[in-house]
Amino acid sequence: MSERLPVLSGAQLIDILGKLGWEAVRQRGSHVRLRHPDRAVSLVVPLHRELKRGTLSGILRDAGLSREELREQP
Repeated sequence: MSERLPVLSGAQLIDILGKLGWEAVRQRGSHVRLRHPDRAVSLVVPLHRELKRGTLSGILRDAGLSREELREQP
């Protein structure tokens, strides 16, 4: 059985994704759109204090990032 996802804020997730090559291209209100130069899909990350598990899981799936890879990030 896999472990639970960590509790992250939107800003923390953006920092982690930034280290993996994702860059913020625009922001509208509390939502930031990220783009990766090697991927066709873009991500939208809400700048909330605490991301819900389903939201975080969906963003990780779209980014092609596993839970273990997320935990390995400093």
